[in-house]
Amino acid sequence: GQRVRKILVTKGVDIEQEYYLAVTLDREKSMNVVMVSTEGGVDIETVAEESPEKIHKVWIDPSIGMQPFHARQLAFAMELEGEAFKQAVQSIAGLYEAFEETDSTLAEINPLVQTPSGDIEAVDAKINLDDNALFRHPDLEDMRDLHEEDPMEVEAGEHGLSYIKLDGNVGCMVNGAGLDMATMDIIKLAGGEPA
Repeated sequence: GQRVRKILVTKGVDIEQEYYLAVTLDREKSMNVVMVSTEGGVDIETVAEESPEKIHKVWIDPSIGMQPFHARQLAFAMELEGEAFKQAVQSIAGLYEAFEETDSTLAEINPLVQTPSGDIEAVDAKINLDDNALFRHPDLEDMRDLHEEDPMEVEAGEHGLSYIKLDGNVGCMVNGAGLDMATMDIIKLAGGEPA
């Protein structure tokens, strides 16, 4: 658990429908992908596993960037009309712009909601920033809360190292599955626990 140090208090909103909206990099296609779903407010991984047809994706060619028709295509997939459609298009375009401008690895609004009056509002959002690009965003780096990070990772970062805590008592870094299996077997045979 983490000690709570800051609380954001904001007005509540009545919810008619919840949506999911996110932007991330699709490494297989080497393009950013914008995703929407009518199944917002829940764990998107569960939706992807149980009903993948409810997640609509649009890949953005880096040579042309996001175009208005991309946002409209996604808003249509959200089954919106009228003013809600226009607001969703603005939200999609705005999230993509924020993703690009901040060198993010993920920008997500979950849930993006439609109120009973038909307005589209972001209720909760998350942005993961690329640590390697923070030098271009000193204003964002100033907002970093080290209390929310693993102290060992913070200390390693101060020395220019990456640290990932693993189970086990013997570090194991190998190349290839066969060598990996053999190395772990030898460590276990000697009474150790591979990490």
